[in-house]
Amino acid sequence: MARAFRAAAVQAAPVFLDRDATIEKACDLIADAAREGARLIVLPEAFVPAYPAWVWVLPLTRRAEIAQLYAELVSQSIAVPGPETERLAAAARAARAFVTIGVNERNDQASRTTLFNTLLMFDDEGRLRRRHRKLMATGGERMVWAASQEADLVVEDTPLGRLSGLICWENYMPLARYALYAQGAEVHVAPTWDRSEQWLATLRHVAREGRAWVIGCCQALHRSGVPARYAFLNAFPPGTEWINPGNSAIVDPEGLVVAGPLEAREGILHAEIEPGRAQGSRWIFDAAGHYSRSDLFTFAVNDGAQASVAAPRAKAKMRRRAKSAARSRARARRGTRR
Repeated sequence: MARAFRAAAVQAAPVFLDRDATIEKACDLIADAAREGARLIVLPEAFVPAYPAWVWVLPLTRRAEIAQLYAELVSQSIAVPGPETERLAAAARAARAFVTIGVNERNDQASRTTLFNTLLMFDDEGRLRRRHRKLMATGGERMVWAASQEADLVVEDTPLGRLSGLICWENYMPLARYALYAQGAEVHVAPTWDRSEQWLATLRHVAREGRAWVIGCCQALHRSGVPARYAFLNAFPPGTEWINPGNSAIVDPEGLVVAGPLEAREGILHAEIEPGRAQGSRWIFDAAGHYSRSDLFTFAVNDGAQASVAAPRAKAKMRRRAKSAARSRARARRGTRR
């Protein structure tokens, strides 16, 4: 059983649409959290180089402005792996901490202009342990981010316990959550742009349902944090000071808030995490275990990546693999019934 450790949720603003400056700020924040004893440090969704907040306020009739913003976002996004991930890896290694951070990832394998909303996890030796691309962009986000071509729903077994993560409203996807519960997730990170009271209720629900610690981490972006040259600022309601006030929080496996919520300021939340409490609390409810009724319900994850271009022979091979997987699932179901 993993020992107790200190976790940190870093609520901060990026240096808007400035990749290098934002990564420098992220590295400084990682060092700050580590000095306070954090061994797991969580940074917000799409922190590098910024969350595209304009998607919620700009109408499609302002096409030229949207196109210019997208071009700037692409130019400031990162490839994974790449020199920017090396800088983040070095910061994690220096901090001797596990670090998760949201980035705008540029797909250099096809077109070089398609973006993904990506969650990266580095271990305390600076290794990139996990790259998870958001499965489905929400609402206006679909003007910016493509959907992931693979599930990549993997729980990492670490000295801190079993770590998992979903991005923002992926946490509303019951099957995605279940895939992580089934792997025994004990500490779950939920970087987000959502700062609502309903979101705080979601964090508490996920923690109680999954019997896991949940670290919800949001940006805190003040109007002054966006250069005045960006006209989309005027599309926000009059009097808007905080484009996003934050509302980060850390929740225990019973669904109780143990740190935060932190609102309308940048800062770092800390909490003592006891992975053993996640295990112990499952005596009464284990969503993917003794409470799952696997004799009545079946579940499978199709985790095969789909290439942008596939030759006919490759397509045939993919079809054979899919049929083989279907036969395996059918055999498993028959075995369960017996």
